[in-house]
Amino acid sequence: MASSILPPEGESLATGWEPDLTPTDSLVRQAVLAHASWATDAARRAGKPWYDGDAWAGGFLGDRGPLTNWVVQKQPVDPADVILEVARHLPNNVPYLYLIPWPTRDLREHGLALAGHPPLMLRFPDAATTPPVTDLEIREVTDEADLADAERVLIEGYPLPELQPFQPAALYNATFFGGPSTVWVGYDGDVPLATATAHNAAGITVVENVAVMPAARGRRAGAALTWTATTHHPTQPAALIASDAGQPVYERLNYHRLERWTVWIRP
Repeated sequence: MASSILPPEGESLATGWEPDLTPTDSLVRQAVLAHASWATDAARRAGKPWYDGDAWAGGFLGDRGPLTNWVVQKQPVDPADVILEVARHLPNNVPYLYLIPWPTRDLREHGLALAGHPPLMLRFPDAATTPPVTDLEIREVTDEADLADAERVLIEGYPLPELQPFQPAALYNATFFGGPSTVWVGYDGDVPLATATAHNAAGITVVENVAVMPAARGRRAGAALTWTATTHHPTQPAALIASDAGQPVYERLNYHRLERWTVWIRP
């Protein structure tokens, strides 16, 4: 009986992580490849170092703070091999965030520190949701001045102390325009108080860089900006890596925890 479910000898059996497999083989695969695109796109557009291979992708924008530089593992290979390749292909001795969609062994011997196991959350496009309302005016970023506002809110509101005091173009620059990412800022008059970004890749929307200044907390600014990014491509699912504080907000927007990923930091 057991042999009746075995495939013919020599048949190729997909694991879901082959390089030539369609991105839509699974929602998790779509999320992995979309995050890999997020990791490389800004650096590639800005003429900064980047790499995109079968096993991992990464892009380095600067030497201050791990969120400036991302490495995303695309296949369930040994992270130690990826760490060695990162050192060969991208600038050495700079901090980076290493996102791995699987549990890992201890990587401290490679100079990394464990940041946690945040959940990948997913929202389907047909989920019925009451859009959150805020008193901020939400504007899509269309020029460099607004882009600097978005970056300031991200650095000061998230916050990212490694990038303070604020200097523009550490994370965003004009090459962002025309690419797969769209940025919004929530304003109170002319004062920028909240931001979020949608990145479109592999048939899924990645919601990133959600941040709210203290003056906007309690005004549903984070939920409203997240909703704007989530529904920017209304016919496709949206995914995000959630912080502990953000999870209740995302759940109210009909996001669901799919699985936990692993985040290591090279300080």
